[in-house]
Amino acid sequence: MRNKLIEEAKKVLLGNKKKGYTLPTNNKLYPAQWKWDSGFISLGYSYFNLKYALDEITTLLRGQWKDGMIPHILFHDLKTNYYPNHSVWNCGNKIHSSGITQPPVLAIILKKILDKNKIEILDKVKIKSIVQKLKKYHEWLIKYRDPKNTGLVSILHPWESGYDNSPLWDYSMNEVKVEKNLKYKRGDNKVINPEYRPLDADYDRYVTIKNHLRKNKYNPKKLYNKSMFNVVDVGFNSIFLRANKDLLELLKSFNLEHNKLKKFILKSENQIEKLYNEKKGVFTNYDIRNKKKIIVPSITNYFILFADLKNQTINKKIIKNLKNHNHTKKYIFSSIKPNHKKFEEKRYWRGPVWINCNWIIYQGLKNKDKNFANKIKEKTINLIKKNGFFEYYSFKTGKAFGASNFSWTASLFLDLVMEKKYN
Repeated sequence: MRNKLIEEAKKVLLGNKKKGYTLPTNNKLYPAQWKWDSGFISLGYSYFNLKYALDEITTLLRGQWKDGMIPHILFHDLKTNYYPNHSVWNCGNKIHSSGITQPPVLAIILKKILDKNKIEILDKVKIKSIVQKLKKYHEWLIKYRDPKNTGLVSILHPWESGYDNSPLWDYSMNEVKVEKNLKYKRGDNKVINPEYRPLDADYDRYVTIKNHLRKNKYNPKKLYNKSMFNVVDVGFNSIFLRANKDLLELLKSFNLEHNKLKKFILKSENQIEKLYNEKKGVFTNYDIRNKKKIIVPSITNYFILFADLKNQTINKKIIKNLKNHNHTKKYIFSSIKPNHKKFEEKRYWRGPVWINCNWIIYQGLKNKDKNFANKIKEKTINLIKKNGFFEYYSFKTGKAFGASNFSWTASLFLDLVMEKKYN
């Protein structure tokens, strides 16, 4: 059964493959290359085709902006009904792209790939170039998304988090004044049941923020202070802290300069702990624009485990809380704690189980609570076994929602079933 599923997972990836990159799914829902999808996808390929794995990252980096930013979408094919398309963003370097970024998983994934593969001399030249580009990207995030040198970076659009319509953003989004006479045409809710997708009210605000960014020509020097949305997100910062730690090792292995990054890691490690709410035993977001703490029980707050904080007391408390997230149900983890007033079982990032969240938390737990980590791993594998390679799932029944033949689900399944047993 497991071997059959491994072959099916490979088929999903190859079925979604284009020239040098892979679509998130083979329907019309996501007809472009997405940044963090490509990271996860390259990890899946690395188990059966190292060239495809490196091509996936290399193609993504071809769209890197001159200032270092890596966009969250690259539009290789301009003939799509997707909204917002390349003409709506109206930006890009060499390849048409969006004007925002997404979680910085690439250094983490690259290190994982290198740790388990024997790399040929020719590939080492290619990999060194990738590492240098990732360094430039991380420096961009530090310079423009933390201009006050706090050790924590901001996201300037909910889409940058990767968890677009999470209740984490409800307060901040409600403060966004929707543009008058807003005109746009969604395509996503024609492809997928609208019950599973973000609401039109969310999209009005997404588009309003995007239009404001475009009016400011995506100028990173201005946008930190000008953006209609500016939030320090625990999940994004946790991934960035882990990515910086992994990038540091990659830079050392190629004898590249890394002192500035080392200093930022120390500051970041110290500052991220200040987002910890000791009374509730949880990490919280901070809305910089509206000067407000955001306390929403999102599974992404537990990405802090992935950051590998040195503070063992906090780690233990976080793990204890995580065990109560939706422990009464067969399927873990719901994207929002089920007893929260904003929880919705079927709607995108407001309730369903996402495989990449389970994977991130599993990675963070492997060196902290092996038994719990293995439990998450087995439950995640079983959920996919039962329901197939879908975008997201009900935490109650395991029923699949969203896109079928979903690439990162297939890729992360491959990683979970094929990784070497850790010591």
